[in-house]
Parts: sequence; C-alpha cells; structure tokens
Amino acid sequence: MYIQLEVGWMRHPFPVNSFRIVSDSQLQTLKALGLDAIRYFPALSEIASFESVGDADAAPAHAAPMTQLAPAAPGDAAEAAQARPPEPGSALEPASHALPPLWRRCDERFRAAAREYMQLYACAAAQPEQALAKSHGMVQGYLQDVLPAGDLVIRLLSESSGHRQAEHPVNVTVLCLLLGRTLGMNAADLYELGLAALLHDIGKDPKPGATPMPRVQYERHVGDSVALAMGMGVSSDVLTAMAQHHEFADGSGFPLHLIGEDLSAAGKVLCLVNAYDRLCNPEFAQEGQTPHEALSVLYAQYRERFDPAILKAFIRMMGVYPPGSVVQLADGRFAMVVSVNSSRPLKPQVLVYDAQVPLAQALPLDLEMFEEIGIRRSLRPDQLPREALSYLSPRQRICYFFERAVEPCAPKEQAP
Repeated sequence: MYIQLEVGWMRHPFPVNSFRIVSDSQLQTLKALGLDAIRYFPALSEIASFESVGDADAAPAHAAPMTQLAPAAPGDAAEAAQARPPEPGSALEPASHALPPLWRRCDERFRAAAREYMQLYACAAAQPEQALAKSHGMVQGYLQDVLPAGDLVIRLLSESSGHRQAEHPVNVTVLCLLLGRTLGMNAADLYELGLAALLHDIGKDPKPGATPMPRVQYERHVGDSVALAMGMGVSSDVLTAMAQHHEFADGSGFPLHLIGEDLSAAGKVLCLVNAYDRLCNPEFAQEGQTPHEALSVLYAQYRERFDPAILKAFIRMMGVYPPGSVVQLADGRFAMVVSVNSSRPLKPQVLVYDAQVPLAQALPLDLEMFEEIGIRRSLRPDQLPREALSYLSPRQRICYFFERAVEPCAPKEQAP
C-alpha cells in the first residue's frame, strides 16, 4: 500500500511522509509510532484487491484507523505523488516511469537476476546440478554484454528487486565482472570470477536477526558456501576465490588470515567488491554509507587491506562519485548521481533537484554534455534541504546494473 503519514516530518523516522510499504520492518516502525489513523492511496498501491475496504473509486478522502484503512480520493493520490516521492526503492517510484527505455531495461534485468538467484539458492543443496546450470546461465548471460569492446554504463536502479537476499550477490557479481574487465581479465577468468561472486554467500543464513549474529556463527558462512559450491561441482579456482572473499591482504581477514601473496587475483577482486557493497548495504540499513563515503573509507582507512592496483582500478571505474552519491553541483544545485560511464567517470549523469519540474517529469542531466557544470562536493542525505531530500529520495539500499553505453550523437547544448 502507498500511504501518507499525517504527522510532522520530524515525528517519524521515514525520509518522506508519503511512500509505499515494501517490508515488514516498515510495518513494525509504523506500529511503533502509535498513530490512530493512516491514509492510503489505491491508485499508487499494488495489492490484489480493495474489496475488503469498499469501492476505491467512490471512497472519500479521509484517514482511517490503522486496523481498518480506507482509501483516499483519486485526486488526493495525484497530489501526494507530486508532493512527496515514494520511499527509496519503492516499486512504484514515479521517477522510474520517466526513465528512458534503456534505464527501464536495467531495472527489469536486475529484477530477473534477483528472481533467478532465489531459484538458484532454493535448489543449491537438494539439486546441485540444476543449481550449477542456473549459475552458469546467469554468468554467461552477463558476459555476453561485458566481453565485447566498448563503453559500459553503471546505473543506479530506480526500483527494488523485491528480493533483499539476492541484491547483494547480484550487485557483487555485476561489479566484479566490470572490475575484472577493467583489469584486463580474459573470458575464462571472468567466468570463474563471476561464478565465485554469484555463489560467495550461497551458504549464508538468509534470516537477519534483531542484533548481529555471534562472530563465530557469522564466519561459518564462508565454509558453508564453499561446501555447497563444491557439491555443485565448480572448479577449484572458483572455490578458492569464494573461500577468500573475506581475506584481506594485510592478514586481518578470515577464516585463515591470509596475506596478499597468498590470495588469488579473483579472490582479491571479490574481497574488495564485497567490502564495498557491505559498506553501502549493511544488514542494518541505518548503518549504511553513501557510495562516495564507502569509496572514501576503503581508500583512506582500509587501503592496506586490498591490492593497491585493484583498489585504484575500482575507484577509476566507479568514479569519485559512484551512482547513488548525493552531491552539490558547482552552480549550487543539489543532485543524485544515477549513472557513470566506466571510461569517463568524472562526468556522470545526475538527477537534479528542481522545484519547478515535477519528479515524474525529471530527466537525468548528462554532465559530459556540459563542460562548465561540475560536482563541487559530496553530501550525506541528512545534509540536504528538506525539499531536496524529498525530491531526490536517496536510496536506503544501493543496487547496480549495467548496460552498454549509447554514444552521444547530438551536438552539445547550452546548460539548462
């Protein structure tokens, strides 16, 4: 359901007042607010039926008790959609409808990959041959786009996959393949890297707890994942990379506390990308860092943990401001980075906050087309003015996919 909270912005922890409920944790947070009534909008919701609460088209605009929610009027739904964007990652986020077809295909491909991963996870133990075949198909599908020459664009997804458990392995697989390509790996090495990345957490308990699990229990997932992959019949090189996805070059990792010279090339790449994604998407979302912060932490605080050449290549590929970063442009405007061309990372595409343009009609600004417009600084979401925060809706979970770049064919225009 798409809902609206009729209380002050400072009286609830959500980034906006109007959003679509997409998780049990949101429901628990809503219950804890102790509200007497709440309003929802059928036109912006995605549920099977409204029969239990009456005729949605005829329903008046009003708030109802939380135990018996009632729909608001259609006109109010349109007003709410324009006034407040949905929660980050909402499957009905208005901005996604304004994206070009190429961007929508990225969203669709990520959601399809997440569904495939969940099928793979479900059969890994009982049907290892089927799981291996599905893994092979997924990685080979990515390689069809990664291997040919030409620029690739890393895109921030506008919608949630609906499978949180799958988001991390798919993110890591995509970024590992792009980084391996940047490093000049051949097709065979890229395939094994992609397979290791896809399966690296296959043995991990998918149920997050209210508190972090004990360290010994957490570290056990490495061996459990390797054991499942071994049963699937993957190569020893894939197993080695999987076993090393928490091993740091300075010996501070686990489970064997290996050092740089003991690590495989695929293991080093997988370890770095896994660390980056965990900084952006930790188990507890409130601890997450922006992509720019995550890169900064990797370089400034943890660079001894990683191969220096691989870390530098990753930063070049992602750009100083990776997709999902919130920034202020040189002309003072606020924006969110939504895509980066891996060969021209200093000129990303950004979604600019403009109070005069409805979010549903906003289109990304390609900074490469405007040499005079640059990025002044990175911001945390809580540093944005309230209106810009509501408009840009920085993602609580960062998901990436990639597409082949479309070469610009139009002459440069004047800056808007």
